[in-house]
Amino acid sequence: MNATEQTASDGSATPGSVGSRLKELLHGPGTCQLMGVHDGLSARIAVAEGFEALWASGLCMSTARGVRDSDEASWTELLTLVGTMTDAAPGVPILVDGDTGYGNFNTARRFAARAERVGAAGVCFEDKVFPKMNSFFGDGHQLAPVAEFAGKIRACKDTQRDPDFVVVARTEALIANLPMEEALARAGAYVEAGADALFIHSRMSTPQQIAEFMQQWDASAPILIAPTTYHTPSLDDFGALGIAGCIWANHSMRAAFSAMRDVCQQIKTDRGIFGVEERVAPLKEIFGLLDYESLEKDENRYTQAPGLAPVQG
Repeated sequence: MNATEQTASDGSATPGSVGSRLKELLHGPGTCQLMGVHDGLSARIAVAEGFEALWASGLCMSTARGVRDSDEASWTELLTLVGTMTDAAPGVPILVDGDTGYGNFNTARRFAARAERVGAAGVCFEDKVFPKMNSFFGDGHQLAPVAEFAGKIRACKDTQRDPDFVVVARTEALIANLPMEEALARAGAYVEAGADALFIHSRMSTPQQIAEFMQQWDASAPILIAPTTYHTPSLDDFGALGIAGCIWANHSMRAAFSAMRDVCQQIKTDRGIFGVEERVAPLKEIFGLLDYESLEKDENRYTQAPGLAPVQG
């Protein structure tokens, strides 16, 4: 069974792909949630907690590799991590953060094609120049020419195998302190180039820019956001603005970062683990999430010949 196929309760593949499922969520009623993940474990946890779609975050995957979110991790490294996520969460749509596409139209379409092959539901590219810097760090973010980025979108759409594979165009116009008119013009050009959805990014402390954008947007494509800095509104508040998808982009990684740092500090201070045992997950919970019991049953099933009693010592 292909990783892009959904799985029925009897284990058979059901019609439709993870791409089609992501499109259903983006075009459905309400605002869908995409939980940020960075490896197989974070993907499993998110799915176990009920999330129907995931965001393979470039920041979080880079951080998990111990490097900066400035195109320091190769796209091969990141897509290897995406493969662990699609294996861990079969049938769950995963939208991959492809940064700028790692170069020109050719590298972007190769990235998209590889993401599709490892089972992703779609890719998201941003219109900054390569190499990029994380949107929340520093100033001086430079954007690519509109025609150049639109060409990347067209190249990806022309290359995809699954007609429902989702290509999201992310404009950083507001991050680069450009006027709202520029953000709207870029968004329109990217939809015309074939983008299935748009990601409008802002780092203000309120959703004011997002609300202004939505008031002027012609609704020609669904809009996604990542409210990392304007974190007080609820999902219902974003739904009232007409937002199709809300990406909780980096909170799993940031939670893990804090927990690992605090535990390391405590153990170093205490010179022992007696002060942290009540604060960490029991191994039983990890074994349960990763379904160790099924492996034990399979060992009994496949390592003993039918009808033969175990050899006595």
